Order: sequence, then C-alpha cells, then structure tokens
Amino acid sequence: MTAPSVVRSGGAATGATVGLSVGIDIGATKMLGVAAGPDGRVVAEVRVGTPSGGEAVVAAAGAVVDALRSRAGVPLTGTVGVGVPGLVDAEAGTLTHAVNLGIDGDRFPLRDLLADRLGADVVVDNDVNAAALGAASVTGRRDLAYVSLGTGLAAAFVLEGRLRRGSGNAAGEIGHIPVDPAGLPCACGQRGCLETAASGSALAAAWPAAAGVPPAQSLFDAASDGDPAAIAVRDAFAARVADAVRLVALTVDAESIVLGGGVAQVGSRLHAAVAWALEDQAAGSEFLRSLDLAARLTLVPRDVPVAALGAALLGAR
Repeated sequence: MTAPSVVRSGGAATGATVGLSVGIDIGATKMLGVAAGPDGRVVAEVRVGTPSGGEAVVAAAGAVVDALRSRAGVPLTGTVGVGVPGLVDAEAGTLTHAVNLGIDGDRFPLRDLLADRLGADVVVDNDVNAAALGAASVTGRRDLAYVSLGTGLAAAFVLEGRLRRGSGNAAGEIGHIPVDPAGLPCACGQRGCLETAASGSALAAAWPAAAGVPPAQSLFDAASDGDPAAIAVRDAFAARVADAVRLVALTVDAESIVLGGGVAQVGSRLHAAVAWALEDQAAGSEFLRSLDLAARLTLVPRDVPVAALGAALLGAR
C-alpha cells in the first residue's frame, strides 16, 4: 500500500470523501487533528499547541474537532479517535499520570468529558498504539512492531492485524526495562532503564544543540561532517536503539519493525546507523544473523501523520 496523501490546506472535501473519520494526536507540545477517508487519505488537518491541564486539553481537542468539521465540507458524525501519551485504559476511556499534559492524577475521564463537549462518541488510546495502527495502515503490514523514539521510548504492536494493548494497558513500555544497574536514574523511579540511553531526551542530554535546532539533526549533521565526538555519540545511541529493536523482535517476532517518533525525522541516516548496529551485534551470533533484523527495519514514512491517522482508524473501528 502506498502512503496516503496529505492535504495541508483547509479546503473542503470532495464528494469522494464521504465516510470521513476524525483522529486527534495529542502530544506534549502540539495537538494534530485529521479527517481521513476509509482509504487513509487525509483530507483536512488542524494543528494547535497543547495546553496544560485536563480541562484545557479537553477544550483544545474540542476546538480542533470543530475546526475539522468546518473544513471537511461534509458532516463528521462518526466516532472521534484520540491518541494521547500516558497510561490509557482504552475500555474506560481514562488517562493516568500524563504529566507532560499537566494531568498527574489517576483515571482522568478524557473520553467522557470530550464526548460531552462534542456531542459525539469518542474512543481514547495511547498515542504510540495509535501510531502503530497508522503505520500498519500506511505500510499495509498486518504484523508490525512500532518503536517510538520521542521524548521517551516506547513500542506498540499490531499482531496479525490486531492491536495488542496488554492486560494492564502497559504492553510496549520497553523504555522502562532496566538494562544497566549502574545507569542513570529514570523518571519511572528505576535506574538504568533503556529509555535513559535510547530516547530523544537521552540523545539531547548526550549532544546538546543550539536553540531551535533539533538535537538529533544537530548530532547526525555533525557526524556526517566527520566530527569524531559526534560519531561516537551517534554510534552509541544507535547501538542502544538497536537493543530496543532486538528486544521487541525477540519478544513478538514481528514481520516489520518501524522506527518512528521525533528522532526518526532525521530519516535514512538513523535507519542506516541502527541497521549497522544490528549487523554489528549479530556478527558474533549465528542465531541473530539468522533473524536478519536489519532487513526487517524500516522508518515511518515522512510527512505522514501516522499517530493522528491511527487515531482516526480507532474511531472508524
């Protein structure tokens, strides 16, 4: 399946877009809403900053849907899907400890509050789960592990076409697996978690960048220019990301492993560095070589809002 096209303008949809679904990707700094057709084509999108606090987040998400309803040109009466960071109880529609959104309590009723605001059904899930659904739709894969390299590190799984959340909604929280007893303290309260070495925040700590420049871009640019310090940081980071890839591959043996999140915006250079690290780690292991993990590794398509698209698919389901 080819990547769906994205209409950046706010123009009205054509008659071919009847049956649109609405999805919202709520991030720590931005909120992106899309209206998408059943083929995954995004026909309208709205991007705003994310406010802090539960009630403010609900109000902003409601305003995004209002704007999409205005731009789509056809009625948007179906279920609204929402992807949001934090521990999400998809069945209850509640959110726990989403501290990046200013929601630090237990079981904030995001679904019900937003449904009341919109006068529509709402379904809520973790943002990485939503992104995995979007990536599966874009790539046409029914068996996929999505590894998100954002501020933190997390994974999500679409296995045989079904999203795997886990009995406690914690499937994929690989960033909080301790790998180094002498490592750095982690925000989760443990020490030496994988997230402390293989995440956007870990990369930023290892390679501080000038204001306004994404740390990953700064690091990979410097490494491409031959800076020995940058090359060392890049290779160390890529090795820890390869650890995360190997972890999910050996756990669920997914057909495809997709790298996404903010760090993935550096594109093919990240893919090349992690693939090289996987091959290097397999050099001394016939078992790992037989799995050919580097060949399974792909990048999320650039300029496709997979998390918002996946949220729309949540609503369509």
